[in-house]
Amino acid sequence: MSCPACGHALSTRNAGDVTVDVCDGGCGGIWFDHFELQKVDEQSESAGEALLDVRRDPGVVVDPAERYNCPKCADAVVLMRHFWSVKRDVTIDECPECGGIFLDAGELAGIRSDFPSEDARHAAADAYFKEVVDPLLDEERAKSADELAKAQSFAHAFRFICPSEYIPGKQAGAAF
Repeated sequence: MSCPACGHALSTRNAGDVTVDVCDGGCGGIWFDHFELQKVDEQSESAGEALLDVRRDPGVVVDPAERYNCPKCADAVVLMRHFWSVKRDVTIDECPECGGIFLDAGELAGIRSDFPSEDARHAAADAYFKEVVDPLLDEERAKSADELAKAQSFAHAFRFICPSEYIPGKQAGAAF
């Protein structure tokens, strides 16, 4: 496999029970197969320490705005770029086909320093969504309550127009 950022050949490196592909001597990027990053993304996971010192050639310049192709899938699959966490400190590139993740040089250190644990990361995400999404939901609930009140008002007004003998259960001697 070749590096999606600089085209240099990727070599394998073991980090505990995880084997990843690194651009050693190139741009210093790291390719994680699906679910491998979660095994080394926290400071408490000592296996990740082995991946923080990937040799980088200072002569290799990578354009951060360029979109990368997946090194594992066909060249036609472009990696999706998104933030790793709600802190928006680190941008990762993820393959929509195989779920692999490519990190540029230094991004793993940023991920490991973001949150001390997975629980802390989830708590930060919950707090962020509570701050951003809850006001929008409250606004939609208020709209629905207003629409319900309007519908009930209309139904109440319509009740005076329609004689009671046409309302089910109000007919004398009727079957319903």
